[in-house]
Formats: sequence, C-alpha cells, structure tokens
Amino acid sequence: MSPDATYTHGHHESVLSSHTWRTVENSAAYLVGRLRPGASVLDIGCGPGTITAGLAERVAPGRVVAADSARTVLDEARKNTAALDNVDFAVADVHALGYADDTFDVVHAHQVLQHVADPVLALREMRRVTRPGGVVAARDADFGTMAWYPDPPGMDAWMPIYYKVARGNGGEPDAGRRLVSWARAAGFTDVEASTSSWCYATPEEREWWSESWGGRLLRSSVADHAVAGGHATRDELQRVYQGWKAWAAADDGWYSVTHGEIICHA
Repeated sequence: MSPDATYTHGHHESVLSSHTWRTVENSAAYLVGRLRPGASVLDIGCGPGTITAGLAERVAPGRVVAADSARTVLDEARKNTAALDNVDFAVADVHALGYADDTFDVVHAHQVLQHVADPVLALREMRRVTRPGGVVAARDADFGTMAWYPDPPGMDAWMPIYYKVARGNGGEPDAGRRLVSWARAAGFTDVEASTSSWCYATPEEREWWSESWGGRLLRSSVADHAVAGGHATRDELQRVYQGWKAWAAADDGWYSVTHGEIICHA
C-alpha cells in the first residue's frame, strides 16, 4: 500500500479474528473454477493467510506467493500455511509490484481494493504481472448494501462513522459496486462480475461478529482514526459498541454482508 493510503483497520485482535475466519470456501468460491494444479498464484493482501492456504492446496504443486504490505501479519500467514510446502512470502505494494511482466497465472486480492489509494493503478499492476490467458480476481465488500435487523440505538451510528474514517484514509467502503468500473478503467475488456454474501444469524455468529466490528470501533485503529479525525468521541464509540452488543443479544438478530466480485481475463 502506497504512503498516501492508510490501512484503516490495522491488525488488532478484533480485526484478525475476522480475517482468520476467511477461507477459499466462504470468501473466494467464485475463483475456485479457475484454479488448476501447477498454476502460479499471487495472493495480494494475504493477511493471516487462511485464504492463501486454500489457494495453495488447490494449485499444488504450483506455487503461491502470499504478499502483504504489513510485514508483521506475514508471520501469522507463515503459521497458517506451515503445513504446506508451496507458499512463499513477500512484502509488497500493490501499486508497484516487484515482479516481472507475465509472471503469474492467477492474481488474487480479497478485501484489498477498498483500502488502496488508487484501485485502478492497483488493477493495472495486477494485470501487468498476469500471464496472457491468466486471470485477475478481486472481491470487496460493499458497505452501502449491508443490512441488519434489529437496529438498536448505537447501530445507526457505526456506518456513518466508518465511512468518514475510511474515506478520510483514502479508501472507498462501497468498493464492491465499483469493481467492474475500476477494472475497465484499468484496461480490462473481458470482465466477469458476480456477487455473494456472508450472513450472521446464529447466537455464536452474532456474538463473534459484534465483537469483530463493535470491538474494532472501540479498540482498534478504526477507533483511533475516528477520534483523531474528529468523527466521534470515545463516549460515542462506546455507545456504538453497546449497540452492536444489543444487536448480538437479540434472538432474531441477522446481518448480511454483500460483496462484489470480478474475474478479469488478461
């Protein structure tokens, strides 16, 4: 990630608990049909590597490079892929990838483009390092399409605060709906678009999700950015957290996260 962009979420436990839940099955199913044994893959923004592990299993003996802008999180990726012998690791800036043209068969980014300073430039770079006949794949949430029930006091405030924080850091929370537009601006002419969602409704899911998002709005760098930017006070963030916990406690609680997905042919 270039210096003029800030990864809003950071790597607090409340954030990593969500990232380590992600797998190929629940976060990259749209890409599975493109994965072949022997293929080379660049997994950009790999985070703790749980999706990377699934990619590596499917393309073995092909190699996967797990790349992230944060060196520290690569330690978690190493732990989560320790049983695999076809994963390499790299610190990388998606705006300026340190690889030659036409290096990889698949270049993948999950929940990355919503955070970068220039998603079109990022996609151009992803295209540059993809071999002819290969694919660039990206999946990002679209915050404006998220829905939940019920809506207790406090829950109404979290998203306006997050929009201000994320956009103030150079990101775009509604990335999901923009993926096709960004891909075409990056020069792709053959783009397949799809959508999929996560749903949290069981008591266990609601408790975990409320701590992941309510927790990061209280304790993570999201909270720090919100206060520093004048978007919320600590007391207001505490109210938001209590709203999340009230939602989690509701027997009829339900939450949907919609994602945009693209497969771009190089």
